Formats: sequence, C-alpha cells, structure tokens
Amino acid sequence: MQSNEQLQIWELIMEASLLVQGVMLLLVLASILSWMVIFRKRQMLARADKRAREFEEKFWSGADLSKLYDAVAGNRAGREGLESIFEAGFREFARLREDKHANPETLSNGAQRAMRVALTRELERLENQLSFLATVGSVSPYVGLFGTVWGIMNSFRGLAGAQSATIAMVAPGISEALIATAMGLFAAIPAVVAFNKFSAQVDRLEMHFDNFKEEFAGILHRQARRLREQG
Repeated sequence: MQSNEQLQIWELIMEASLLVQGVMLLLVLASILSWMVIFRKRQMLARADKRAREFEEKFWSGADLSKLYDAVAGNRAGREGLESIFEAGFREFARLREDKHANPETLSNGAQRAMRVALTRELERLENQLSFLATVGSVSPYVGLFGTVWGIMNSFRGLAGAQSATIAMVAPGISEALIATAMGLFAAIPAVVAFNKFSAQVDRLEMHFDNFKEEFAGILHRQARRLREQG
C-alpha cells in the first residue's frame, strides 16, 4: 500500500509541467543545502560553546596571563572565540605598555578596542550562513505556492475544450501542483526552526563573549594602574 502511494506521488511529479518540475527541483536543492548548513552550524556552535567554557576555566584558574597569552598566540590555526578576544586584547595591551608615558586609561581603552574588533569578527563567523536558512525558511513556501498556482492554472486550462468538466479531470493536475506546496513547507520548516535555535545560541555566545571582554578589560586596567604606581 505504501509503495503504491510512493509510486503514485513519483508519477505525479514526473507528469507535472516543466515549470512545476523546475520549482520542485529548486525546493529539493534548497532543502538539501539547508540541511548541510544545519549540521555544520550545529557542530560549530557546540564547539564554540565548549571551547569558551574550557578557556574560561583556564583563565579563572589563576594562570599567569603572559604564559596563557603565549600558549594562545602559538596556536594560530585553532584560535577562536574567547581565545581570539583574549589574544587581541592582551597583545594590544602589551604593545601600548611599551610606552612608559601611557596612562592606565589609554592601555585599557586600547585593549577594549582590540577586543571589540575581535568580538565582531567572531560574531560574523558564528552568524555566517544563518541568513541562508532565513531565506530558505521565508521564501520556500512562496516558491512552492507559485508552482501550485501554475499547476492549477494548467489543469483548468485543459478544461477549455472539454464539453463536460468533472473533478476527475482536474484532480491529477491539482494533486501534482499541491506537491510543490508540500515541498516548499518541507524545505521551510526545518530551516526556520534551525534559524531560530541557532540565532538564540549566537545571542547567548555574544553575551558570554561580551561579559568576558568587560571583565578582562577591568583586569587589564587594574594591572595598568599597578604598573603605573610601580613605575
């Protein structure tokens, strides 16, 4: 029974007009690409959250900041998230510290600017391809609806020369047209759910990164004041 239904759906797709078939193919491709993005983005965000927590444990464990900076700076290929923000802030702080006349505010503000730039880059990396999911989620139903409307138009156009019209004459055409709407929803729903979920995760990571940036800036400011008092 199930195989017959699957075969009937496949026959309806093959008997659809070229335009409707093109719409269906476009929606299938959009669905495949969106699932590829979903799996890749899910892994990326999970890794970013895990690495952020691991780095914070090292940072707040009382490790020497200079040694921690050397370890992070030496891992250029695998540096991301909080590591990138920390590395950018401490590097700028160390550069400005070479000027003996620089006051604590200058050191702190310079480190904050560097960390703000690093934070922006990290958010751009995390948000990459989310716009694609949003586009698939918002456009796919309308693309499927376009294929449905076109298919129904063709079905009723075929009745123009018929002397007597029955529902049996237009049912196959309407059925094949409605498949386009179903495909549009099939592509859109996972994309919308994933976009909302990933956007919330990115927002949480942004808050996490921003809190760390402010806390680290305060630590650097206090360190700059101690250096000024000692000098």
